[in-house]
Amino acid sequence: MTSTKNISLRNKLHTIIYEADTPMGKLFDIILLILIVVSVIFVMLESVKGFPEYIYDWLYYGEWVITIFFTFEYIARIVTVKKPSTYIFSFYGIIDLLSTIPLYLSFILAGTNVLLAVRALRLLRVFRILKIARYIGESNKLSKALKDSRPKILIFLFAVLIISIIAGTVMYLVEGEESGFVSIPVSVYWCIVTLTTVGFGDIAPVTPFGQFIAALIMIMGYGIIAVPTGIVSAEYTKAINDDNQDDPSYVHVNSQSCGNCNAETHRDDAEFCHKCGFELHPE
Repeated sequence: MTSTKNISLRNKLHTIIYEADTPMGKLFDIILLILIVVSVIFVMLESVKGFPEYIYDWLYYGEWVITIFFTFEYIARIVTVKKPSTYIFSFYGIIDLLSTIPLYLSFILAGTNVLLAVRALRLLRVFRILKIARYIGESNKLSKALKDSRPKILIFLFAVLIISIIAGTVMYLVEGEESGFVSIPVSVYWCIVTLTTVGFGDIAPVTPFGQFIAALIMIMGYGIIAVPTGIVSAEYTKAINDDNQDDPSYVHVNSQSCGNCNAETHRDDAEFCHKCGFELHPE
């Protein structure tokens, strides 16, 4: 009976900690996000000089309170999963660990507490609360469009590199070392900076012909920026047109997390994990 109660308690804790589809789970995630934001603000304020000494003391104590909370949260995430390694070595597991240990390390290595700013990465959990997982089908289409666009974009970048080498060589011959174009690599660097419309201004042509070439490169840069966007947009449109309503990407998914393998993005009507077959909400 005790074992059954422990399993039931672990399942309830797992639902609260890992999922955002229940009121308690959503409340837990909101509290967690607030503490993360507060913690990051504390770390930022500690780096500001000029506050009274007692302010820094309160920031330090407050950071310890939050760190202790995150420590218990990290342990709870481990014990509520049947296979702890699936969480420990996951993206969020590693981020959670890295955002918890710096303050403890500060006893050994001075200054490591500033690494607590890595907690900002944990704000990615907000996607669970906002149910962004429901739009995973759209993200799959975008991913497919980017993958299909890769050959065209690589050819395009190769063409841009050739243009940069040719234009850079011409500018080296036209301007010379007196204008800062001391070598062909430096001239190619200037061409890339100009072509991408960044324009650092560390090197600039001074001759009329060099300025004319620079103007052509700048105008060309505006056209070049639009090409990758057009390629990806065309592939994305194609991906949408090729899809139909029977495609799995249209099936609604939620934030249910498997208590065995920690897999997420399950269908709303799913009773078992799509990865390991474990029952999602065992009694």
